[in-house]
Amino acid sequence: MKFQGKSHKFDNDVNTDYIISGKYKFKTLDMNELAKHVMEDLDPDFYSKVTPGDFIVAGSNFGCGSSREQAPLAIKHANISAVLAKSFARIFYRNAINTGLPVLECDTDLIDPGDLLDVDLTNGVIINRTKDLKISVKPLPQVMIKILNDGGLAPHFRKYGGFNFG
Repeated sequence: MKFQGKSHKFDNDVNTDYIISGKYKFKTLDMNELAKHVMEDLDPDFYSKVTPGDFIVAGSNFGCGSSREQAPLAIKHANISAVLAKSFARIFYRNAINTGLPVLECDTDLIDPGDLLDVDLTNGVIINRTKDLKISVKPLPQVMIKILNDGGLAPHFRKYGGFNFG
């Protein structure tokens, strides 16, 4: 899995209410509608700035807060290809993989807003093309890459009738 896009950078402790505000997630289940409001409490113009394939880049503890799946689903439907952060809240991390949103732990200090990035999940590498830097990524287990390739946990189970580790 390889992705290319520009970075949209946020700080530490981005909670799920910042990702998608409660004032929206209780009004609709339409993910395309929710996607229009992703990150708007931190950047009101975020959705209009995103080009399909872009990345959310953050500091530590990304996705803290509630355990609802709307946060990673809304990010995915906002055409974000992956979230790169120093660390993730555990439940957000699991929900992201389960819904098919790649999440990668790495040092994000070398990434600035608007940097053009190449992300290679399979080889565990990020190339910051703007700065001509190679950033190591905490590698994902093969089963997680397979789940992501299948579009998330439910499609993976439908495809294989359970976990496929091969």
